[in-house]
Amino acid sequence: MHLEDYYCRDGNQIRFTRRQASDFAKGVAGDFNPIHNVDAKRFCVPGDLLFAVALQRYGLSEKMRVVFSGMVGDGVSLEFPESAEASIAVRDSHGKTCLDLQRSGTTTTEGESVCGIIGCYVRFSGQAFPHILVPLMAEHGLMINPERPLIIYESMSIELDRLNFEAPSLELTDARLEIHGKRGDTHLQFAVKAGDQVIGRGAKSMVLSGLRPYQPDQIEELVNDYMARKNGFLAQA
Repeated sequence: MHLEDYYCRDGNQIRFTRRQASDFAKGVAGDFNPIHNVDAKRFCVPGDLLFAVALQRYGLSEKMRVVFSGMVGDGVSLEFPESAEASIAVRDSHGKTCLDLQRSGTTTTEGESVCGIIGCYVRFSGQAFPHILVPLMAEHGLMINPERPLIIYESMSIELDRLNFEAPSLELTDARLEIHGKRGDTHLQFAVKAGDQVIGRGAKSMVLSGLRPYQPDQIEELVNDYMARKNGFLAQA
């Protein structure tokens, strides 16, 4: 994976075109959320792309937590500071923090480990809908608005026992949905593995907004539309 294909850099300033962000979402993360489509009215750069750039720039630490604040549009310049600090804030040109990175422990910039975690994490993250979220919504009898399906990526964390590994993979270990009125807080926990050995663990949190009573036919239509976009993309790849 050549991550440089998915952003434009000018010193510490990094920005993303719609095409770059959309190609990353579909081609790398396998994420076909319409908010990442090139022609989307409410276009948003995938949080996983911001995470990947941060990891490439600052290295992989034994303990990391990333918090996302708001949505980043196309062409927005973000400053990824030159920093070796434990706390790093990525801000836009107005000074608004878009990503906050907290890290501790040993850090490595070794390419195989960094790229391995980027690849396996964003692929895992991109599969949340429909494979994980739809069963959770069905279990609680609630669903997102099918006309404006908005799922907000809130945070992720990872803790590794060691940094020297090859071909890592992620395995879902728990999935929970906490309901607060029309809002749902989703928490996914995963194990990081190298072969059959567990070498770490992590979590991803998302917010589901505008919850309403579950309608199987509407969810089926939403999933079918999602899979049609995915299959159409794969047929052209």
